[in-house]
Amino acid sequence: MVCPLFLLFLQNGSIIFLELPYNLFIYGENRIVHNDKPWGQHLILDIGDCNANICRKSAIAAFVKELVEAIDMKAYGEPVIVHFAEHSHEATGYSLVQLIETSAITGHFSDNNRDAYLDIFSCKPFANDIVIQVVKKHFAPQRIHVASLERGVNLSVKVPFQKVSADAL
Repeated sequence: MVCPLFLLFLQNGSIIFLELPYNLFIYGENRIVHNDKPWGQHLILDIGDCNANICRKSAIAAFVKELVEAIDMKAYGEPVIVHFAEHSHEATGYSLVQLIETSAITGHFSDNNRDAYLDIFSCKPFANDIVIQVVKKHFAPQRIHVASLERGVNLSVKVPFQKVSADAL
């Protein structure tokens, strides 16, 4: 079995995967178990040309509250939503962290260009299409790039991003 262990990013923009043979096992109770199951699910969304809700703390709070319920997660505490980089017009915007019992939902929202970058990671499965529906409802993006990953050190590396067609928006 071969496992990509390193990614090298070259100055010319190339990416090199270094693959090394391995046998990775978990030791316990005097037996060896091969662990090749995903640890969790990670959804990454880059959304562009959103409505004004992307610039409103109350709208971001309403979004994450609905999202947690829609994907059947349990919030651990209240979301942290903070406006950052007010010194820089290009970078200013809200950042979101909502812990969930199975991991976290994070987001970075750009006031200047009305783009946002969302990450949902959970060791409990959830439906990606429901996440996208809630995102559309709250932020009405004109562009969405989606990467859905199964996370785990023993899983093969895959190319993550896909462009969602304009017809699907």
